[in-house]
Amino acid sequence: QVQLVNSGGGLVQPGGSLRLSCAASGSILSVYDMGWYRQAPGKQQRELVAVITSGGSTRYADSVKGRFTISRDNAKNTAFLQMNSLKPEDTAVYYCNAQIRQLGAPERYDSWGQGTQVTVSS
Repeated sequence: QVQLVNSGGGLVQPGGSLRLSCAASGSILSVYDMGWYRQAPGKQQRELVAVITSGGSTRYADSVKGRFTISRDNAKNTAFLQMNSLKPEDTAVYYCNAQIRQLGAPERYDSWGQGTQVTVSS
């Protein structure tokens, strides 16, 4: 079994910062792309925020470029999302995602962590 634990959300004022962590654990052979998606209030779909490959290549949503930074520690199967200059429109539930191949499994699959609430408000 594999667990993906997402942590670090909270309430912050506009212009503030938060750091999210996503840790994968269990019977893991390999962890490929890791990233975060978010679902804003009243919206039905999750949108990509940022993703990082196992080689360190990154991709960001246009709305967060220059403000958010994604990184990872491959030895610990953990990714981080540093969120700076937060805006009210960043308010959402943030979900961690990772492509994981389990020990003994022939293919990788998408694993999701629990959502963590990020609220940006004065």
